[in-house]
Amino acid sequence: MTRFLHLLMLASLLWLAGCATTANPEAPSATAAQGEGHSPLYPAGPLRPITPGTASSHTVAGIDAPADLWDRIRRGFAMPDFDSELVRDREQWYASRPDYMQRMTERSRKYLFHIVEELERRNMPTELALLPYIESAFNPQAVSSAKAAGMWQFMPATGTYFDLKQNAFRDDRRDVLASTRAALDYLQKLYGMFGDWHLALAAYNWGEGSVSRAIARNEKQGLPTGYADLSMPGETRMYVPKLQAVKNIVADPERFGVELPLILNHPYFQSVEITRDIDVSLVASLAGIREEDFRALNPSLHRPVILAAGMPRILLPWDNAQVFRRNLEAYSEGQYASWTVWTVPSTMSVAAAAQRTGMSEADLRQVNGIPPRMMIKAGSALMVPRAATTRQDVSSHLADNGQIAFAPEIVTRRTTVRAAKRGETVAAIARRYQVSAADVADWNDVKPSGRFKPGEAVTMYLPVRLAPTSLARTNAKQPVARAAAPARAAKATRTPARSASAPTRTSAKTRVSARRP
Repeated sequence: MTRFLHLLMLASLLWLAGCATTANPEAPSATAAQGEGHSPLYPAGPLRPITPGTASSHTVAGIDAPADLWDRIRRGFAMPDFDSELVRDREQWYASRPDYMQRMTERSRKYLFHIVEELERRNMPTELALLPYIESAFNPQAVSSAKAAGMWQFMPATGTYFDLKQNAFRDDRRDVLASTRAALDYLQKLYGMFGDWHLALAAYNWGEGSVSRAIARNEKQGLPTGYADLSMPGETRMYVPKLQAVKNIVADPERFGVELPLILNHPYFQSVEITRDIDVSLVASLAGIREEDFRALNPSLHRPVILAAGMPRILLPWDNAQVFRRNLEAYSEGQYASWTVWTVPSTMSVAAAAQRTGMSEADLRQVNGIPPRMMIKAGSALMVPRAATTRQDVSSHLADNGQIAFAPEIVTRRTTVRAAKRGETVAAIARRYQVSAADVADWNDVKPSGRFKPGEAVTMYLPVRLAPTSLARTNAKQPVARAAAPARAAKATRTPARSASAPTRTSAKTRVSARRP
């Protein structure tokens, strides 16, 4: 009886193996591409031993793991191939540049496993894991001429729409996890709109509105509306052929004489929780890695410190993550962070801010990315040294929303004007040129209540962009106040932080809106 049961079980397993079906890994079904799973097949009726005839009519699911990540990607290819002369042109372009291909694929080693994992979790075609090769050559620090940033090249507004924070301390468009999540969300959204992966990719590059309008134009003229049929910019016209060319090379590198670097089918990094503000240099030291290697996995960071309230998790190489946890637990040598954030109370010069924070002007500019000839606007969040007695970390509101805004520094020039024919008071001259009466008196060594004789020459220090009236005569040989002014007048140059020495208004052309560093 026992022998009979064993035979029956063996026959059942063989029959089920023969009946088990799966989509062809080289061409998954459309439902898989859309995120829908396959319905399992259950046997109906009594179990029978499998025969050679029945075995040949079914696909038996393989159970062997992919040899490496490239093999895993190949198995998940699901998009229809795009065939054109443009594809062959791009194949030749990539294949003739082995050094470029090597650098690009080596760079992707850190990020590719995570992207493939996310694509498979969403049942999306694994060709999309190759898209950062086209967008940025897998460089998370890449910035386009149009200000798109990161591996997936998000524009600022699109990044904001997909909840990618962009502030004074980090830019999530460069973050490995956040930008990948946003890119796949966007691609799924576009596929849902157009029902075609090639059109979805065109929209990712060109914009969904542009693709929709191109489709509408063709429909109005009774023309086909596929990717190859639409009128589009040259960059978008080449977009899918580029991706198809890289796909073809990955599918059969030997055919193109390309050697892909070995990328193991294993996570490259781990996510590690951060509970306190901590210096980047300290994290790298505790993890036993170089700081540049840490930044390669955490490329969104702008500053030398990680603000835990805004970035509670960091990425570390797989083998170094546990080293970091163990060393952090044993660390007892002082503060974790040597930097904190100071909110600028009023618009001031960089020199004034440096004096307030105890930093050199050069260090303040370097740490906070402050360009030359700019004032720091009130409310800006500056990275400054943290006092040894400070125990409180930066708040979540500031860590998530802190920005730095600038206003142009106003440069003054020594100018000579003439009092009116009937004479003018110091106050009247000051009103005419929108400066303070105290400064006019100071520059001319008179009392603020004094009066100038008719036609008398009056020394003024006016903003360069504020054109004097016809009564004024500019000394072009002395472009700044320090050149010829008395010592007490020299302080008027480039010091609009003092209300007494700065015009109360500036021309609209001299104003700049707040911008991110």
